[in-house]
Amino acid sequence: MSDPRDLIGASYAFPPAGMPRMGDNPEGTAVFTSAYAVLPAGTMRDIVTSMLPGWSNTRVWILARPLTGFAETFAQYAVEVGPGGGADSPEPDADAQAVLLVTDGEMHLSYDGLSHALSAGGYAYLPPGTGWQVSNPGDTDLRFHWIRKRWQAADGLEPPDPFVTTDKAEPIRWMPGTDDWGTTRFADPGDIRHDCHVNIVTFLPGGRIPFAETHVMEHGLYVLQGTARYLLNTDWVEVGPGDFMWLRAFCPQACIATGSEPFRYLLYKDVNRHPELSL
Repeated sequence: MSDPRDLIGASYAFPPAGMPRMGDNPEGTAVFTSAYAVLPAGTMRDIVTSMLPGWSNTRVWILARPLTGFAETFAQYAVEVGPGGGADSPEPDADAQAVLLVTDGEMHLSYDGLSHALSAGGYAYLPPGTGWQVSNPGDTDLRFHWIRKRWQAADGLEPPDPFVTTDKAEPIRWMPGTDDWGTTRFADPGDIRHDCHVNIVTFLPGGRIPFAETHVMEHGLYVLQGTARYLLNTDWVEVGPGDFMWLRAFCPQACIATGSEPFRYLLYKDVNRHPELSL
């Protein structure tokens, strides 16, 4: 039997697109509550895509956006760029930072006079004020996840530096006392300039969060690989590749990985800042 560790990063999920068969049952597992939301992969079809100003040959699924009673600190996109497509000025908000994770195809990323070629598992952090450009030089679609957040300034801190790396280049840091639950941390957790972290969390089959976590961080979770039972507030839900979850601050959560391959998700959370004292 193969070692599940050999399958870590074997695939990176993305919305399935297309359309379901017209005879399919429209009942689904999508959930939207005041504490959490679950957007299953099957909801991410052609008819719910958006186009963006300044982008050519591109469509996006907008999975989260600042909204009363929903995501408060970030927006999350799944972006599909056809051959030759892209943008010279992708980000319209000068205060926004970006995290990119490539799932398929080839990305040409440029900023500060530097050029990078990214493929599946490629990761980039771009601080506010960075003039970056992205294009698809290949002959197949480029697909990637894009998380946007306005950087929250603090006395004595400058924005972080940009960087490019890959999922496979960074170690999984296993939780104390376990070798089946760990986090790939792309930004240095000791670098307080970062006001959010976008990491990849990995559970081997049977791995779990053994208690109901509840804390101040807002979460966005996009399942990249594998399956699990996930506790959201008081409800256990079954999730798999391409499903998206949003958790409000303090929403209880736990996880039990199921199946025979690793369960992995891209995790956004806000960190390292005082809570605002007004709404």
